[in-house]
Amino acid sequence: MLITVVADYGTGDLAFAEVRQTFAELLPEARVEALSVPPFDTVGAGFCVAQLAFGSGPADRVIYANVAPRQDEEQARADNAGERLVAARLPSGVLVVGVDSGASLSFLADEGVPLHAVKVPDAGSQFRSRDVFPAAVAGLVRGDDDLLGEVVPIGTAPQRAVVYTDGYGNLKTSWFEAPAETGTTVRVRIGGTEAEAVVSDGVFAVPAGQVSFAPGSSGWPSGTGGGDRMCFELLARGGNAAELFGYPAAGTPVEIVS
Repeated sequence: MLITVVADYGTGDLAFAEVRQTFAELLPEARVEALSVPPFDTVGAGFCVAQLAFGSGPADRVIYANVAPRQDEEQARADNAGERLVAARLPSGVLVVGVDSGASLSFLADEGVPLHAVKVPDAGSQFRSRDVFPAAVAGLVRGDDDLLGEVVPIGTAPQRAVVYTDGYGNLKTSWFEAPAETGTTVRVRIGGTEAEAVVSDGVFAVPAGQVSFAPGSSGWPSGTGGGDRMCFELLARGGNAAELFGYPAAGTPVEIVS
């Protein structure tokens, strides 16, 4: 069994090691992997959750997401309370368990996946993903669906926005269709920065020094019909698109201005 922890603890952070140890105690048969996103980046986390959940892999895998900025309420919170835990079993057998914060589960919900409240306290520790939630994950892995409550409403994911920056500086977006005919040069605005990009059918279908806007390596089958969703991404051939556009945060709109 594979458990992938998607969280904003930071690469190599002690928190990932502690969560791994907790799962090693509760589910010793599981192999636990860690995937870090920037602090409080629920958009990036939500994209990663969808990509991993809908992608290929063992049917008994678990995606465990915890990016919890505790911004669902502005007033003071008692006992380290925060956003609630929700879960879904996909038809493929994949189990997704995560904190309902921002867009963390929105890409799943947009594909029609029902997400259920998990009957577990939402308070009791600053480090709920180590001290409170793993026992519920272990119970769900073992088939205890009595832990699942009502289906909860989940907000929609940001449309036509940056959703993830990979290690090469490529900007993956929630554009799922071309903004213009293949071969067209468009002007792209992200935040306060603009640059030209060539709409193409492959990210490397431009010469060195140019930026392509094309379907990349990420996407998933649409749960609402209409075939696969392919995420368009901006790639600077021989350069770094994230640097070119000022390192935009996930959730920043990607606009075509000409």
